Amino acid sequence: MPGDGGLASAAVGVSERSPTGPVTANTGAARLPANAGAPAGRTASWRSGLRQHWLAVALIGLGAVLRLMAQFAYRPALFYIDSVKYLYNAEGNDPEGYKAPLRAILAISNLDTVIVVQHLLGLAMAVVIYLLLLRRGVSRWLAALAIAPVLLDAYQLQMEQTIMPGALFEVLIVAGLAILLWRPKTSWRAVIVAGLVIGTSATVAQVGEALILPAAIYLLAAGGGWRHAIGKAAVMIVACVVPILAYCTGSYVLTGGFFLSHSGVTSLYGRTAAAVDCATIKLTPIERGICPSPANEANGNDWLQFASQAPVQAYYRNLPRAAVNTVITDFNRAVITQQPFRVLSAYLRDVAKIFAVTRQTDRGDAPISRWQFRAAFPYFSPHATEPEVDEIVRQFGGGLPTAWRPAAEFLRSYQLDGGYTPGPLLLLLAFTGLLGSVVALMRRRLDQTTAQLALASLLFFLSGAFLLLVSDLFVFSWRYQIPAVVTLVPGGVLGVAAATRLVRSRRTQTRVVSAKLAADS
Repeated sequence: MPGDGGLASAAVGVSERSPTGPVTANTGAARLPANAGAPAGRTASWRSGLRQHWLAVALIGLGAVLRLMAQFAYRPALFYIDSVKYLYNAEGNDPEGYKAPLRAILAISNLDTVIVVQHLLGLAMAVVIYLLLLRRGVSRWLAALAIAPVLLDAYQLQMEQTIMPGALFEVLIVAGLAILLWRPKTSWRAVIVAGLVIGTSATVAQVGEALILPAAIYLLAAGGGWRHAIGKAAVMIVACVVPILAYCTGSYVLTGGFFLSHSGVTSLYGRTAAAVDCATIKLTPIERGICPSPANEANGNDWLQFASQAPVQAYYRNLPRAAVNTVITDFNRAVITQQPFRVLSAYLRDVAKIFAVTRQTDRGDAPISRWQFRAAFPYFSPHATEPEVDEIVRQFGGGLPTAWRPAAEFLRSYQLDGGYTPGPLLLLLAFTGLLGSVVALMRRRLDQTTAQLALASLLFFLSGAFLLLVSDLFVFSWRYQIPAVVTLVPGGVLGVAAATRLVRSRRTQTRVVSAKLAADS
């Protein structure tokens, strides 16, 4: 691709040459100014760039159109049950790191602006992933396909349109991984900055803690001497812990609790209660009180964990939180130790759901309808009812809630009729990401480009796998599967590129050896 001043330089070079050689500077009465042709050079550079990256540009354009449509379809934003806790000081089970940037934007603007920012972040993630994959050696068309899901997946669009931390969490994931991978050799400064970013992601969604181990494994695999690798991995872990400890300290000062959130081992209750066989398990009398009946157990882990009619909620209403948490912890331990295969079987079934051909939910799952566009403006009970949403928009601005029906109906039809990343494709990319990770372990026998592709695949694949496996450990929700588009998908594409390059390299080596043997004979 020519530089911005490429045509200008060519023009000057021609004007300063005679048939017999270069003309001296003093001869240049007709010499062009130094910046002559610069606008034309920039135009040519942009045109050349658009031609070379036309597929990525087209996908980004489509992603921008869909986001603009979502912005006008639901004004000023979509709200979910948990949105209120980020707008006010309501108590919730998740970290509240999203609250700071949200309130910063609302201090100078309104809810419309929050959604604009979130959609721009969605587009920015696609651009960063595309550039990162190109830097690692992925072909332009393959890198463009890697960003199609984050640009076009309707569940991603719906998340960005909602006052919820999902988009910010994804941005922190992509930023942390990109900082680690931007240069072939990760500097100490990059390790520290990436660690701080990854640690900050855990203050937005606690599952971000799952990213620490993949980042450390990547640094160990990248090598550079075992002491060097171990040192960087240790620094990474420390840097990740810093924002987490800062958040916990602030939580202790404000609430008296030194934690990221109220979630913890008690979050396993939905999983264990949905799998337990209360007829055969041995429990204390107080633990027996939260062992669900067959009818309640059939409602699934989301209902058992959060529904007001669930057995555990009666305990929370009548006993101190600390006492209930102790009972839940003991109950979880009893189920896991006495009936481990029931829990494991239910967990593995949930893990596999992301790879299904269609997006649907089983009885007891968090309803997928919560994450789907609707023809009318959606409301949820509790905390996102029509009166509550009206009060929110009156306080924070953006106009009364409304849906532009033509756009809303199009988005709903697009989403329900296949406008999402197919499960079989995610399964294929998970396999190729795993393959790329295996190739990374052969690093000493690889050329530099193949090694860089494989190492990047390792980091993206492990990050996606850890995020999804940890999320599904507690409860299955399609909301928690969305980060796969910025982790598993790029990791799988990098795995394809690494494996393809490895095969081609081995074939080339075989041909060279065969030719040499033929010549010697």
